[in-house]
Amino acid sequence: MDLVKKIHRLKKEKNAVILAHYYQVPEIQDIADYVGDSLGLSQKAAETKADIIVFAGVHFMAETAKILSPKKTVVLPDLNAGCSLADSCPPEAFKAFTEAHPNHVVITYVNCSAEIKALSDIVCTSSNALKIVESIPKETPIIFAPDKNLGAYIIKETGRDMLLWDGSCVVHEAFSMDKLIELHKKYPDYKIIAHPESEEHILNTATYIGSTAGMINYVKQHQNQKFIVATEAGILHKMKEAMPYTELIPAPAKEDNTCACSECHFMKMNTLQKLYDCLLNESPQIEVDETIIERALLPIERMLELSK
Repeated sequence: MDLVKKIHRLKKEKNAVILAHYYQVPEIQDIADYVGDSLGLSQKAAETKADIIVFAGVHFMAETAKILSPKKTVVLPDLNAGCSLADSCPPEAFKAFTEAHPNHVVITYVNCSAEIKALSDIVCTSSNALKIVESIPKETPIIFAPDKNLGAYIIKETGRDMLLWDGSCVVHEAFSMDKLIELHKKYPDYKIIAHPESEEHILNTATYIGSTAGMINYVKQHQNQKFIVATEAGILHKMKEAMPYTELIPAPAKEDNTCACSECHFMKMNTLQKLYDCLLNESPQIEVDETIIERALLPIERMLELSK
């Protein structure tokens, strides 16, 4: 029996659900019950009636699922699947930062650890960040963390004067402006679409800026156009599946690699074999301290309420 059949059998036997991010390898996206961005995955984690959540993503995403479903078993195929952005915001340093600015509302991007969420007033994703920032009264000062690029984009779009934590995602800072210009000269009729975690000079070239789900929806609405896609290359799998006749090119990375695009090493650590093993053994499990769960749940629930 092949791995896919074994996973389907085990999933049924154990009443499990598989949630996968758009940046996962294609074979994991294909076997998942739901593929989405951080907001969609958070919503599915909150809604699921499954006993076991297999989270094919990175550690902070599985933590979020555990916070929303503390009584359920949450497993991650590879426990070492971390996040450069989450790592850029150590809890003790961030706690000191927030304490130095006591009158600020603390908004944190979901790409952070459970401890950082527990220090927050409200969480956001790239799908709802603008909406959540705009929900805060204009006279109220805001700390935005950990992504400085997403924060700078929000400042530009809303005019809010936010205090930014100096964090970033190595994947979204890996795009080469010179190579992008060269590529666009070669394909001048291709529109550039970009994720707001990208650096400002990349965003300035884009026709559309949005979350992974937003980018997919934009391409669906403009299937007769051609696109250069500036986000992690895993998104192209679902784009090509949904729009097989739309021409898509991944934005080029600064460094040469196997696909000449920007890939997240952590996202690609999960494999079909690891997914099967973690479902079979119900390990490695994600554990979050009860006190952290209690404190982190509130800002996540505020986000989900605003996102209805």
